[in-house]
Amino acid sequence: MCGNNMSVPLLADAVTVSGAERETAAVIFLHGLGDTGHSWADALSSIRLPYVKYICPHAPRIPVTLNMKMVMPSWFDLMGLTPDAPEDEAGIKKAAENIKAIIEHEVKNGIPPNRIVLGGFSQGGALALYTALTCQHQLAGVVALSCWLPLHKAFPQAASNGVNKDIAILQCHGEMDPMIPLRFGALTAEKLRSVVTPSKVQFKTYPGVMHSSCPQ
Repeated sequence: MCGNNMSVPLLADAVTVSGAERETAAVIFLHGLGDTGHSWADALSSIRLPYVKYICPHAPRIPVTLNMKMVMPSWFDLMGLTPDAPEDEAGIKKAAENIKAIIEHEVKNGIPPNRIVLGGFSQGGALALYTALTCQHQLAGVVALSCWLPLHKAFPQAASNGVNKDIAILQCHGEMDPMIPLRFGALTAEKLRSVVTPSKVQFKTYPGVMHSSCPQ
């Protein structure tokens, strides 16, 4: 494998589930607040495809305003979980650049961008959406679980020259989610349809599911 992981900070200690065959596609999956890449690497291992490489980076540990400034794994600072809460714009943009560096690294190592899927849960899903929409490469798609679109007021203008205008987005949300209410998810889906081709956005809801994932 060519390419030096050390030049991409998040890749050096990311959990990577390698493909059983020659890797021709990649899934970069971002965990939620306070979690690590390990839990999603385990979940993805059970449904993996032989030609896909799964990369689950760990978020840096930072003080989080929403959690009384406690230091925990977080992609960017969170001030609140409502559509009009103030946002850590600089932190969100920096986090997106770090994920784009992973995409660049995979592209340099021979995986075409249109064979790379970005995914994430909660804060990780939010970052996956923001990164995909502002990415210079045309990606395969986004899987966004129980999340929202950060800096949503900046869109559709912030979408990078519409490179990902036709990106497929699968958004999933638990109907009983107390943390990021279903309505916030629905507003996000509506917003996404104004940024990308509306028919490409699928919004699926799961009865009885709270702020967690389910096998489906």
